[in-house]
Amino acid sequence: MKKLEAIIQPFKLEEVKEALKALGVDGMTITEVRGHGRQKGHKEVYRGKEYTVDLLPKVKVELVVASARADEVIKTLADAARTGRIGDGKIFVYDIAEAIRIRNDDRGEAAL
Repeated sequence: MKKLEAIIQPFKLEEVKEALKALGVDGMTITEVRGHGRQKGHKEVYRGKEYTVDLLPKVKVELVVASARADEVIKTLADAARTGRIGDGKIFVYDIAEAIRIRNDDRGEAAL
């Protein structure tokens, strides 16, 4: 099993959710986060004063999928989240040793 953790632009969330739903991916966790990479933020003016916004709003999408489907899900997620501009985000892939459904003790891919 693989855990996919994607940091994406907030306005791309619905598109990503719909693309994953079309693949049959049911479970995911969405978190609003703030951060920056190479983008380093930007400058804004508020009441005549300029200041730097260096922690930009992003959305983190976390999901666990069967290893056999990981590449397909990664491609779909990346295609749905891509704008082609700086700040599109990143996808991180982790190996998952075990998954357990608390309700009925299903284990492994059956718990997904």
